[in-house]
Amino acid sequence: MTVRIADETRPPRQHVSSRMPPRFDLSLSENPYPPLPSVLRAVHVTLAQANRYPEFLPRRLPMLIAQHVGVRADQVVVGSGATGVAMQIMQSLIAPGAEIVYGAPTFDGYPIMCEMTGVTGVPVPLDKTGNQDLRAMLRVIDKRTALVVLCRPHNPTGTVIPADELKAFLSSVPAGVPVLLDEAYVEFLGAGEFADPVALIAKHPNLLVLRTFSKAYGLAGLRIGYAFGGTELIDRVRKLQLPFGVSAAAVAAVTASYAAEPELTTRILRITEARDALRAALLTSGIAVPESHANFLYLPGPGIVTALRRAGIAAKSYPDGSARIAVGDPAADNAVRQALTATPRASLHDV
Repeated sequence: MTVRIADETRPPRQHVSSRMPPRFDLSLSENPYPPLPSVLRAVHVTLAQANRYPEFLPRRLPMLIAQHVGVRADQVVVGSGATGVAMQIMQSLIAPGAEIVYGAPTFDGYPIMCEMTGVTGVPVPLDKTGNQDLRAMLRVIDKRTALVVLCRPHNPTGTVIPADELKAFLSSVPAGVPVLLDEAYVEFLGAGEFADPVALIAKHPNLLVLRTFSKAYGLAGLRIGYAFGGTELIDRVRKLQLPFGVSAAAVAAVTASYAAEPELTTRILRITEARDALRAALLTSGIAVPESHANFLYLPGPGIVTALRRAGIAAKSYPDGSARIAVGDPAADNAVRQALTATPRASLHDV
């Protein structure tokens, strides 16, 4: 399978018009389900005390996460979503003018945060199958490199670096160069794709693992993210911890979410089954959709974004006309299927 990958990682300029809002907005890889009832109840209780400040610096949330992950609390830093924590990492570890290496295209936040912090982004094109090109990334690492970002699964293609290749890559990166392993969608991985992050950070002190409660847990609106790693790097990142920056609602939501893991596992299964069914239908129609291990699909090829837009579906768009769409909402999935499978598109790609 060959996948077309856009070279540019910056989002295209949006045309402002008076059009009606889309029927389905699939542009942000959101969880289609609201928070679980037990989580909503826990958050609601905290609202009765919204006149009180949360902890000056977060203690309870790092302890909760550390216990769940299997590390010490001093190995965890928390913040406003994975994006907020990534920003803390970049500000604390990278001096202006230094370089950050990442696969391209990637999560839009990384090139945007490079501009905000005065850091030079070094985008390395993905290979033709939509995977991060680890060999090419190693070749561009030099004395100017202050951070390397890997996404597992990758955003926007949903591909996964095999665990053995990940381990080999980490062993090849100079020990003085921090590596950020972005695992925003890790909960969607199958058991055979899991790479033990605790073992990885024990072996590689330069590794930080980044995660979020926005995707599988469905708490995007509460902005809860965290990173864990060796204490030396975490201590540097924690120096930029924003006072009163983590709400009491976040602590309550995480506590309740961890208690509801079986229900969350069921929801994840529903999303991944819907994802695979939609991908199978699109493959039959001739669209070379790479196998995704997240809650979205990457749809390569010119005209995809246009076809979706005409059907009232908003997608994350790329300069070559390709798109990334969130999955799991039955009505939205059906609308995508109807919009893209009515006319076979086998001429676009060889599957």
